[in-house]
Amino acid sequence: MATLLHLSPVFLVMSMLMVLRRPPVQAAMAGAALVALLWLVDAWMATGTAASGAALAAARDTGVLFLSTAFVIVPGLGFVILIERMGVNQALSQWVRSLGLGPADQVVFIVLGLAPLLEAMTGFGVSLIATVPLLLSLFERRAALRMALAGMAIMPWGTLGLATVIGASLAHVDAAALAAVSSLTSAPVFLVLGALSLHLADERGARAWLLLGGFGLLFVGVLHGISRWMGPEVAGVGAGFAVALGMLVRALLLRGTAQAARGWPRQAWPYLALALAIVLLKLLALATQWDQRWIVQGAQVAWKPLASPGVALTLVLALLLARGAGRGAALAGALAARAKRPLLTIFFFLAMSQMMVKAGFLSGLVQLLAELAPAALAPIVAAFGALAGYMTGSNVGGNAIFMPAIALLPESSRLLLAAVHNSAAGHAALGSLSIVMLVLGLAQTNAQEEGELVRFGFALACLNAAAVALAALAALVMAGPGVF
Repeated sequence: MATLLHLSPVFLVMSMLMVLRRPPVQAAMAGAALVALLWLVDAWMATGTAASGAALAAARDTGVLFLSTAFVIVPGLGFVILIERMGVNQALSQWVRSLGLGPADQVVFIVLGLAPLLEAMTGFGVSLIATVPLLLSLFERRAALRMALAGMAIMPWGTLGLATVIGASLAHVDAAALAAVSSLTSAPVFLVLGALSLHLADERGARAWLLLGGFGLLFVGVLHGISRWMGPEVAGVGAGFAVALGMLVRALLLRGTAQAARGWPRQAWPYLALALAIVLLKLLALATQWDQRWIVQGAQVAWKPLASPGVALTLVLALLLARGAGRGAALAGALAARAKRPLLTIFFFLAMSQMMVKAGFLSGLVQLLAELAPAALAPIVAAFGALAGYMTGSNVGGNAIFMPAIALLPESSRLLLAAVHNSAAGHAALGSLSIVMLVLGLAQTNAQEEGELVRFGFALACLNAAAVALAALAALVMAGPGVF
């Protein structure tokens, strides 16, 4: 009974989001308020408890985690606002249409190349600004809208791997290791979404499947390698770029050099500048360890500001402003309006999770989970992660709810289960109401299309969670939990 009572904030959040259809920020505030109330009641009834010390620890860790998130989101949104005003994504769409690729090639190029590349660099569903109009111009409307959701598959590595970095801090595991294992638990999702997109495009021949298999393996291989050796920040960018580059080479070979497509659009130089800044800063950190010189320490979590992708985003944002891409005052107003809601939502979800951990609210759930073998735990964790990701519409928000419970599980299986949660939350978030609504807004849909796409998004979230759970079970069968 006590466990159910302590989990009631999670049930409240679920009810407000799924039943009452309240905005995520309201659900997060209500959940955090209920946790605080229950904690105060517990502290009042249990004399002699060190509630004040635990509350201070919760506040410190919430602050550190929130700062690490805000340092990416604020300059990231600033970057997004400026490239929208510059017409960068429209230029990219026109360029893709000029390549002359066949339908199957177009599907693979967009779903495993362009969309992951853009989403990994910016996040916030920005890739949809380019892919939705592009897909609508290339494919039948119903298929295009569904393929746009499939193109959001990179979620755990979106916004320069922010969700994976935050998830690693919450689960007390190494970020690079979490990203590397997550690439394996996510591998079936990439192939499933690619196959679904080919099916929607009526490309069902052997050539299309071989094309998907080859580029799918390239995508997963690059994602895993960069995640393991460089970390999650640049892994999604590298994987999307590898597929996009491979497809461009294929287009040149098929058309011949005499009919080569137009070069990279000049308006899209901010993306190249951001990619270059990320890579150079990462190499500098590896060579000099300069990112270790400033560490913000919480009670149980730590943040290295100089290792954050927010540094690269801030530098490129400053470069854009210096080149006259926008005025500082106008940008500040637009940024404040756009950043307020996601920042508040993430803050209250982080506060809710940290209070639940520090108050011991998750101990009962953890005891129940700890009694299960990893093979039985994997599907349960995948379901929890998918539920959290779908509810919040965010990989970061999803990780904030349940990832602290993963941190309390035995170390032998913690990394694999953290990867399962990270993958499931991210891939369920791509079908969430917030992402679906963004697609609907960009496509100017009618009521019937809205209902169909919402149901499709939910089905996609369930399918992705099942694929992640199966991948984890396969990993356990082949290698055993001790490997991770």
